[in-house]
Amino acid sequence: MENGQGCLFASLAMANAGAGIIHALGYPLSSGFGMPHGLANALVAAAALERSWHGRPERYAELARMLGGDEAADLAARVRQLLADAGGATRWRVGEWAKAICPRGRRAQLLLGHVDTVWPLGTIARLPVTLRDGRLTGPGVYDMKGGLTQIVFALAALRELGLEAPATPVVFVSSDEEVFSTDSRRAISRLARRVERVFVMEPSLGPEGRLKTRRKGFGRFVVSVHGKAAHSGLDPEKGASAILEMAHAILYLHSLSDPARGIAINVGTVHGGERANVIAPEATAEVGVRLLAAADRGEIESKIAALRPVVPGTRIEIAGKVDHPPLERTPRNQALFALARAAAGDLGIELEEGMAGGGSDGNTTSLFTATLDGLGAVGDGAHADHEFVEVDRLPERAALLAMLMLAPLAAGEPPLP
Repeated sequence: MENGQGCLFASLAMANAGAGIIHALGYPLSSGFGMPHGLANALVAAAALERSWHGRPERYAELARMLGGDEAADLAARVRQLLADAGGATRWRVGEWAKAICPRGRRAQLLLGHVDTVWPLGTIARLPVTLRDGRLTGPGVYDMKGGLTQIVFALAALRELGLEAPATPVVFVSSDEEVFSTDSRRAISRLARRVERVFVMEPSLGPEGRLKTRRKGFGRFVVSVHGKAAHSGLDPEKGASAILEMAHAILYLHSLSDPARGIAINVGTVHGGERANVIAPEATAEVGVRLLAAADRGEIESKIAALRPVVPGTRIEIAGKVDHPPLERTPRNQALFALARAAAGDLGIELEEGMAGGGSDGNTTSLFTATLDGLGAVGDGAHADHEFVEVDRLPERAALLAMLMLAPLAAGEPPLP
């Protein structure tokens, strides 16, 4: 699997410049039509793909090479070099998550991504990066190499056009998001406390490119049932079936689901028993929990902890918790979405919001500061063989990110210490 221990941390201070990316190119705001072709070209040029994106197959080939590759470390190295080319001071840390810091004495905004994917090493041989009919397919291109590409495009555009953001852009790219950010979450939390706002470059929702303003929280539990082995033919009454008890437990756990409240309980794996003629002495199940409201966390954890055996001679052990809170539509998050919708309107893009069942590092950052998720590529097929990005949508999404970085900071409480 493309996971590893390391993170890319970049701080970029842009040159002083004019009033905004559209004005700098001579286009009035609220122009009423699609993204100006000159802006798309400027973004592409800033990303070293030259000024003619549309109608140039060789430029797509360069993009394919950028998004290709099989190992997280290789992708991280490419992104690190591109960020350095865009004017950033970059660092690669291995096993030192808590030491990631923001620039001292300066306000900052965080661009958040990850280089790991769910695909095993070697997948690139079976599913090579391919461009066909405007769609780029390949493992991880949608989740989330496309979003990393947009970061590079947007930051390079600010540098190319001489524009200064009101808060220093800080890029944090982890390598363990697909395995629940076990190591990087501490650093992400620390950064979120220091920054004014967070832009999460996870892929967008649906063909419309909706932003993710709501995500379910999630957690993982392990339920272990201990019984007593016995010969199933000679002495069944002397045994206590852990599998039978687990069957009762599974029914109870699934009964806790409440779709109307956005609560979903799933027993995803079950293991147990020794052979067909032995009463099963052990059984284990992994349970996934997802919920929409942080207020439901305590209730669900208590109900799972209340699981009691009904089969005589068995006992139950439970480990786990709901350790990833939901991303909720808080006032500050909604204010950031309103900012994004206005910026998209200036580019001639209709922007909507939606809810995603899966979680991201945005679930964590939203606890501490304004967070906007789903700013990455438009496409489909995350974690699936048909994964793809709509290549012609990459420049406009990079333009949107650039405009968000240039947007005035919200008034109100400063970031947490």
